[in-house]
Amino acid sequence: MFKFLKKKFFGGREEPDASAAPQPAAPAPAAPTSTAVPPTTTQETPAAQPETPAIHPARQGWLGRLAASLRKTGGSLTAVFAGARIDDALYEELETALLMADAGTQATTQLLAELRQRVKAHRATDPQQVRQLLTDVIADWLRPLQKPLTVGAQPDGPTVWMVAGVNGAGKTTTIGKLSWHLVHHGATVLLAASDTFRAAAREQLGVWAQRNGVDIVSQDGGDPAAVAFDAVSAGRARGKDVIIIDTAGRLPTQLHLMEELRKIKRVVQKADATAPHEVLLVIDGNTGQNALAQVKAFDAALQLTGLIITKLDGTAKGGVLAAIAMWVRESGRELPVYFIGIGETLEDLQPFDAREFAQALLA
Repeated sequence: MFKFLKKKFFGGREEPDASAAPQPAAPAPAAPTSTAVPPTTTQETPAAQPETPAIHPARQGWLGRLAASLRKTGGSLTAVFAGARIDDALYEELETALLMADAGTQATTQLLAELRQRVKAHRATDPQQVRQLLTDVIADWLRPLQKPLTVGAQPDGPTVWMVAGVNGAGKTTTIGKLSWHLVHHGATVLLAASDTFRAAAREQLGVWAQRNGVDIVSQDGGDPAAVAFDAVSAGRARGKDVIIIDTAGRLPTQLHLMEELRKIKRVVQKADATAPHEVLLVIDGNTGQNALAQVKAFDAALQLTGLIITKLDGTAKGGVLAAIAMWVRESGRELPVYFIGIGETLEDLQPFDAREFAQALLA
C-alpha cells in the first residue's frame, strides 16, 4: 500500500505485506526420551509436502469484493468465452466487449494483437485457455501502472501530497480514507482544507479529520493557496509525517480555476522547495474515456505524479485503465495508479495490483 522510508515506521522495517500468509513457527526439538526403540522397528518420516501459499483473510475479502465490483465491466468479456470457438468471431466479440468497457481503440487493438500471439505460441485450443491468456495479457499491460505510494522519502520534513479532481469524483472522501490508512500504519497526518470553492467542503474534511484523529488547517473563506502554505508550515513545525492538501474540484475547461491549482502548487513550493512530493488526481471510474481526458488536462496543468480511481463498483467502463496505460506508454513516462476504490467503507480503498485487477475482471 505505502512504501515507508523513514526509520520511525515499523522500527526501520518496511510495511508488512498484507497479502502474505503468516509463516508457521518451526517445531521445537523433541525432548530426549528413555524409551528405546526396538532395533527391528523401522520408522519412516513422511515426506514434506510443498505448502500452497495462503492469502490473508482480509486480502481474500478484498479480492472477492473487487471481483463482484468489476462484474459490470468484465461481464461482457467473460460472456464471450461461453461455448465459443477460437476463431475470428471470438476476437471480434472480444474487440466489441473491450470497446464497450472504454478500453479505447488503440489499447484494444494492441491487447488483441498480443492475445493472438500468445494463443498461437501456447497452441491454445480451449476457450478457457484463451480466457486465462487474456488475463495474463491485461495484467502485463497494466503492470506499469502498479507502484506503492512513498512516505518519508524526504531527509527533513513531511511528505506533501496535493490532491486534485473534478467535483463528484470522491476526492475529499478519498483523502479521508488515505488518512485513515496512514494513521493505521503509524504515520502522523495533517490535512489542509484548500477547497474553499465548494460549499461545506471544509466541514466535510473536518469530519474526516475528527474521525481519524488528525490535525487540520482551515480558514473560513480563506485563500486556497494561503491555506496550503500555512498547512505546510504548520506540518513542518509540528513534525508531521504527511500533509494532504485538498483542493477545489473543477472541470479542466474552467481555466481560471485550473490557474488557481497552479498557484497553490507554486505557493506550496515557497513553504517547501521540494513540495509537493506527489500531485494526485482522483478520477471517477464511471466517466470512462472522459477520465482519460481529465488525466491529460490536469497533467498538462500540474504535472501529475499519480492517480486514484474511484467508484469502480458502479461502472461498466473499468476498461479505461487500459486506455490510461496506453497513454502512459505512448508518453514514455511514469504515472502510476496508486489506489482504486470500489465502495464506501474505509477498506474499499486499496492499492492497485495489476494481476489482481485482471483476475477479478475475468473472474
